[in-house]
Amino acid sequence: MANKKSDPNYNVIAENRRARYDYAIEEDLECGIMLEGSEVKSLREGQANIAESYANVEDGELWLINSYIPPYDKAKTWGHEERRKRKLLVSKKELARLWADTQRKGMTLVPLVMYFNHRGMAKLKIGIAKGKKNQDKRATEAKRDWQRQKARLLRHGE
Repeated sequence: MANKKSDPNYNVIAENRRARYDYAIEEDLECGIMLEGSEVKSLREGQANIAESYANVEDGELWLINSYIPPYDKAKTWGHEERRKRKLLVSKKELARLWADTQRKGMTLVPLVMYFNHRGMAKLKIGIAKGKKNQDKRATEAKRDWQRQKARLLRHGE
């Protein structure tokens, strides 16, 4: 796989930063997205939002729901709907595992990052996650603060 830092085609479009705060991500999975032409052009401008979206298995297919891709100004006649359901592309084996995780274990599918991979294809990384309670969020925050303080102490040599 190409080095993500040096590859000119790798480009992060949108990132869901709250996902790791609100959810305990147990596993992540890369999947493709079925997009229209005007959506791809709009994504190339880098204006998408996946913070309020989620993924769901419906009728044997995986869908990205409530993601926002703004309209592309130059595609007036053949534009796209901004918040439409978009089909996500995964193998049948992965789809069955995702469905089993969401139905049996009470997990949810949270989009983490939307990006163009090294070949220039739009991809979405979704996480299989369990919601955190308030005390879990506080524990995570305390752990992060301690790591920050520890790094500060090591830097100053105290």
